[in-house]
Amino acid sequence: MNYYDAHNHLQDERFGGRQSNLIAACVKAGVRRMVVNGSCPADWPQVLALAREHPQVIPSFGYHPWHLGDRAADWEANLARFLDEIASGVGEIGLDRWKPGLSYESQEEVFLAQLRLAAARAIPASIHCLRAWGRLEQLLAANPRPACGFLLHSYGGPLEMVKPLARLGAYFSFPGYFARPGKERQREVFRAVPPDRLLIETDAPDQCLPSALAQFRLHGPCIEAGAVCSGDFPADAARTSGRPLNHPANLVVVYDYVAGMLGEPIQSLAARVEENFHRLFRGL
Repeated sequence: MNYYDAHNHLQDERFGGRQSNLIAACVKAGVRRMVVNGSCPADWPQVLALAREHPQVIPSFGYHPWHLGDRAADWEANLARFLDEIASGVGEIGLDRWKPGLSYESQEEVFLAQLRLAAARAIPASIHCLRAWGRLEQLLAANPRPACGFLLHSYGGPLEMVKPLARLGAYFSFPGYFARPGKERQREVFRAVPPDRLLIETDAPDQCLPSALAQFRLHGPCIEAGAVCSGDFPADAARTSGRPLNHPANLVVVYDYVAGMLGEPIQSLAARVEENFHRLFRGL
């Protein structure tokens, strides 16, 4: 079977420069393509380098709402230059009213500027949204959107918004984090996602699966025994982040979990997600 990661951050410095080892483990596990999302100009060059070195990587460049306070006056022109460098998507972009201390000022302005770039270039946008779902729907409905559609990564919005967002062009990606206890509402929402709009993601190195389900682990000074990937990782990586790191090859476990959640054979789920992935990210 072929597996497709709709959203991760493989460029993250917490991986300690061992991205080639991680991709090798993903390929061995059956991961064919992954969308690697930049968050700000500081990591866009790393995303570009990964895409040029590894054909499995689909690059996406965007200004995440958590980083807007550092943006330069020419940020939009700089983003356009990266989009011109290689076939890519726009993301991770979005709106966030959840993060403590984060200013909402300018978030909509920057989000809409990036959405317009995606629409004008007819390329997909990967969208982050926390506690701003109603406003996001309003903005999407009132502004140009990519004709190919857009991804609502780790969709955590209400069930009643799934259909209207799908009509606007949304795809919805399920992260392994939603397999955790206490995420019953999110799982119920995903049972209502239209079959042709379902995607699956890791959001690695974040949003870990429950530890009992994770087959690939990054912990301490090295990868734990039993993982397919080899190579030493910085001993302080997990300690610095304050939480375990999610190995991107855990994507295959997320697929298994979603198949069980939906009561669907893994083979038919994988084939359907593959079709959905190619429809959204066609040409990339």
